[in-house]
Amino acid sequence: MKVSIITATFNSIKHLPDVLESIGKQSYSNIEHIVIDGGSKDGTVEYIRNSKFPVRMVSEPDKGIYDALNKGINLATGDVIGFLHSDDVLASSQTISNIVAAFTSPLRSDKEGVSMVYGDLVFVDKQDVNKVVRYWKSRPYKHGLLQRGWMPPHPTLFIRREVYKKHGLYDISLKCAADYDLIIRVFRDPTLNTVYLREVITKMRMGGMSTGGMKNILNKMKEDHWILKSNKMTFPLFTLFAKNISKVPQLIFRK
Repeated sequence: MKVSIITATFNSIKHLPDVLESIGKQSYSNIEHIVIDGGSKDGTVEYIRNSKFPVRMVSEPDKGIYDALNKGINLATGDVIGFLHSDDVLASSQTISNIVAAFTSPLRSDKEGVSMVYGDLVFVDKQDVNKVVRYWKSRPYKHGLLQRGWMPPHPTLFIRREVYKKHGLYDISLKCAADYDLIIRVFRDPTLNTVYLREVITKMRMGGMSTGGMKNILNKMKEDHWILKSNKMTFPLFTLFAKNISKVPQLIFRK
């Protein structure tokens, strides 16, 4: 099984070495790393070109992170596609091996194989990836969870390429919540089989788009509400409230 990992960058030189090292040290070798750069001027492009790790790169202006992710998906040749953002690292050298094992494990199901695998996410200190600030512990998916505000941590989500062919890519008209829109679309498909991997998959540095202050949080809530209505979810205000309340335990239980 070939795994494509997509990283969107823009002036990301500060933490980029950690990203490349994180993928480069994986015990699983059949990995395609694609970097979609938005036209960086801080040395990001030069660093990637001179990297000791194999990387496919495109550097050109884009229309935001979801446009960059869509470009990466269209370029990907792997059976499975995941993301590692430019501030993040994989939790261990075994992470991709464990994800592949989850995709290839036999299931007692009438569905054909595993379509999506996800796990837990930890938010870490900007300077110290071993200092956990918030722990997003997920759970196995079952019908009705989306209505109660549940979603898997998007940075941990690995999806078979054919799922994107069936359900489409990220809506680039959305600036900070297109991942939520896509998650609702794919997780509501009863023909797709999902596996929850009970381990931390990604360490995410605080300060990104989804954790970058009150303005970003309010904009995301507005987009979330629009997404819930456009996907014809019943009682969208209840779901939005439940979705935001569910984050509180992540700040209390950090392991």
